[in-house]
Amino acid sequence: MKKPAKNTYPWAFTSVGGTVRVKIRSGEDIRHLGELDRKMWTVLSCPVNNLEFDEKCLKYIDVDNDGKIRVDEVIATANWLTGILKNPDLLLEEKDSLQLEDFNAEDPVGARLQASARQILNNLGLKKESISLEDTADNTRIFADTQFNGDGIITPASAADEAIAKLIETIAGLTSSMDRSGVPGITTEQIEAFYTACADYAAWQKECTKEVLPFGEKTAEALAAVEALKEKMADYYMRCKLISFDAATAPAVDVSVEKIAAIEGNLASASDEIALQPLAKPVMDGVLALKSVNPAWKNAVETMVGLIGWKKDRITEEEWADVCAKFAPYTAWLQAKKGAEVESLGIDAIKAILEEDKKASLLELIEKDKAEEANALSIEEVDKVLHLQKNFYRFLNNYVVLADFYDPDQKAMFQAGRLYIDQRSTDLCIKVAGPSPEISSLSGMYILYCSCTSEKLGASFNIAAVLTDGDVDGLREGKNAVFYDRDGNDYTAKVIAIVDNPISVRQAFWAPYKKVARMISDKVDKSAAEKNEKSLSDLTAKADVATSTKLEGDGKEAAKAATSSFDIAKFAGIFAAIGMAIGFIGQFLVAVVEGAASLKFWQLLLVIVGIMLLISGPSMFIAWRKLRKRDLGPVLNANGWAINAKSLVNVKFGKTLTSLADFPRLTAVDPAARKKAFWRWFCGIVICLLVACGVYWCLSTGKCFKKAKVEPEAQEQVEEAVETAAEPAVELPETAE
Repeated sequence: MKKPAKNTYPWAFTSVGGTVRVKIRSGEDIRHLGELDRKMWTVLSCPVNNLEFDEKCLKYIDVDNDGKIRVDEVIATANWLTGILKNPDLLLEEKDSLQLEDFNAEDPVGARLQASARQILNNLGLKKESISLEDTADNTRIFADTQFNGDGIITPASAADEAIAKLIETIAGLTSSMDRSGVPGITTEQIEAFYTACADYAAWQKECTKEVLPFGEKTAEALAAVEALKEKMADYYMRCKLISFDAATAPAVDVSVEKIAAIEGNLASASDEIALQPLAKPVMDGVLALKSVNPAWKNAVETMVGLIGWKKDRITEEEWADVCAKFAPYTAWLQAKKGAEVESLGIDAIKAILEEDKKASLLELIEKDKAEEANALSIEEVDKVLHLQKNFYRFLNNYVVLADFYDPDQKAMFQAGRLYIDQRSTDLCIKVAGPSPEISSLSGMYILYCSCTSEKLGASFNIAAVLTDGDVDGLREGKNAVFYDRDGNDYTAKVIAIVDNPISVRQAFWAPYKKVARMISDKVDKSAAEKNEKSLSDLTAKADVATSTKLEGDGKEAAKAATSSFDIAKFAGIFAAIGMAIGFIGQFLVAVVEGAASLKFWQLLLVIVGIMLLISGPSMFIAWRKLRKRDLGPVLNANGWAINAKSLVNVKFGKTLTSLADFPRLTAVDPAARKKAFWRWFCGIVICLLVACGVYWCLSTGKCFKKAKVEPEAQEQVEEAVETAAEPAVELPETAE
């Protein structure tokens, strides 16, 4: 690969997010983006989707429509845009309108777009020297009532001849495409298909001779009448054959008297049930008497007889087969039909269209329309210019520099909205495909992955919400929150994953104590649960023994005495143990305070601070290092971005991204409550002062730490109590069974 040339353009640089980045100051900077070393770009690629940015502008930049915007496409857009404008500095103004004189007429593309902009204004009937996004927003308005607009579709307005206009309208009534003007029109393919269908239909109709129509113009109706009776006639003749085969089957194949009798109500309204019976009473000779058919089928039979011109009052199976066979040529002709799509016009109209043969005239109009394709595309390209004029500089600030993210007055295009959770809100919310903890953990950020849904909008997506301030004690997976997008629409948010990292040094200071407190709480809860379960188990066992065993009176008293003795000894031991524990604790505190008594007050404070730093220091140091290295890049990389430089989020900047609840100081409305609160604070202050004075007096005099003398008699009594507590329990006397 060829080594890139050294930058010769005088770029300006600035520090953004802890990294030196190029600064875009003018349109000339945009014109020379192709000369900027790609190692200096903040972003090398970004997705088109899930961005809070003008969708049309993103699509215009994404030239190859692959869903990714890369550096080459940004450079190509910059070169094209700065070439068609006289003054590229206009891009920094981010206006949604452009003066016609601002197009660079010396550039061929600029001159063509200037002419297209004038044509747009003329088409809209606007007399002004500037064009805006509002003017180019609706293609239908721009191309309304235009004779030719370059899309290869002609409408009745495209024809100067009234007959051709009517023909276009006729064809469009059968098959059409939507013209740029918003009116149905026709294409070359549709014209060809129409004339082919007309020719095929006319040729098919020409094959319809007398042999094809056995019953003349009534053949179609006659065929329908015969088809309606075909199954019922076949059923009747089969029943007759069964009777001829075995007369004993007559009751089974004849009309069911029981089913007729079961019909309740008016029989005239039960024609569907009666129609289920045989067409007529089956007879051995297999002849159908047309005057003796099932009443439910009488009208159908009479219609069929009239259409085929049947003169007899009866019909055999062979005669019925001959009638059906007469329709074979007609059926074959129907199956060979072509050009059915134009049948609705009628054969006479189709023959007239073929005789006039205006196909060549229609195709000529199509060619005239296609000749305007370049101008029409230029008209649409004016819309591209205006979208880029308004948004391209903003895009560069999110791509080349990433400046909008660090600007308190702007929002980066990847910031999707605001999440409210646990008495705080965060503005650093990024739409993502799903949780990526293994990648996002590299960012050093505390991240909540949330699923967001809105039943009202019928939309759902996932976000990565970064918290940069506050505590995290109340946050957990499954916690519900509310997310608002940039348009103010609300979504139900639910935490589905958490990437745990420090949020602040203050939080890290208290983290060890909270961790120990949680551990102690868990241990106490676990121990209490085990003790409770054991007590319930022992109580249940003793209750079972008590209900299954009966003791004699003396035995009960002895057992009660022994139990009483056991309990006394037990509790004596417990109290002795508690006393010893208190003594040890007291000795420890006395030793600590005696050691502290030799220190000055400020030295004691330093000792306390040193102990706290010894406990919290490692946690705070780790948090401090991680907070210095918090980087947004890995989070964006997990969402399809190719970030080329660090994007640090320090503590100060992080506080601007996450806002905590700020409650005002409240005073009680009730005077009695205010009085009570005052005395509570006053008593607390007095107690604190007294304790402070007492501690100071003890430390200064040392009188509180003199060892008290213990009388020998008292010492002997304590030792005797301890020995008694340690003696085994009284044995139970043996009792007679």
